[in-house]
Amino acid sequence: MKRTTVWVTTAAALTGLAACTSSGSSDEPQDKRPASAPAALPALRTAERSTERAGTARVRSTTEMGTQLSLTADGVLAWRDGLSGTLTIDYTGGTAAEAMRDLGVTSMEARYLSDAYYARMGDTFAAKMGGKHWLRYAYDDLKTLGGGADLADQMRSTTPNQSVRLLLDSGDVREVGRETVDGQAATHYAGTVRVGDVTDTELRRRLQDADVTAETVDIWINEKNLLVKKVEQTSTTNGRVTQTAHYSDYGVKVAVQKPPAADTEDFKSLLSQSSTNPT
Repeated sequence: MKRTTVWVTTAAALTGLAACTSSGSSDEPQDKRPASAPAALPALRTAERSTERAGTARVRSTTEMGTQLSLTADGVLAWRDGLSGTLTIDYTGGTAAEAMRDLGVTSMEARYLSDAYYARMGDTFAAKMGGKHWLRYAYDDLKTLGGGADLADQMRSTTPNQSVRLLLDSGDVREVGRETVDGQAATHYAGTVRVGDVTDTELRRRLQDADVTAETVDIWINEKNLLVKKVEQTSTTNGRVTQTAHYSDYGVKVAVQKPPAADTEDFKSLLSQSSTNPT
């Protein structure tokens, strides 16, 4: 099989995984947030702090990227000292999923570590890749994907507190009401983030890098001030992306091991091989 095909297909799948994340975040101190941030909703700021302090959680999500890709993800994430965690990704539909199935991959284990993102592609894929099961994507190398969009930043923004931060940067955030989510009482908040209205330079850059023109965000906060559900609907130059995530088991133990080096193919090396040996 062509090595270039391997790279393009796995890159498309990786882009789909990045779409599971929040599209951006604000790293500025709260007192430097845009003037449009919802000062009337201190509950959201409390939820942001509580969710950030929790440090870990279990997540299950579904993502749809038009006709390109749909997938589900289930696993645990930690964010106290950078991003780490393990997710099981199932490709459920779309052109990228069909390409993955042609490579014998319908499901993938994803591991986040401090240096890189690792993807276990399965036995069939390994047989076509010299016996190696894992692909390693160094975060710096991810910047070469997606036409220069910084997927590394997007992937580091998978943590639930980022969704609360994103909503705080919305100019029209509002409280929708009380609802029941996953068997617990929660308060529903909603808002729209438009790139042209964002004054936070870092957040605006991340949204623009992801080709985002506007994004609606709905979140549900439980009585412990923790995010239990989010729905993000994003309008991009390539179509509409919808992602729903549920969070639970805050404080769960997260321990991630680096895959064996002998069983790992590096993305940068794979890309180099695809240009010198396309068949």
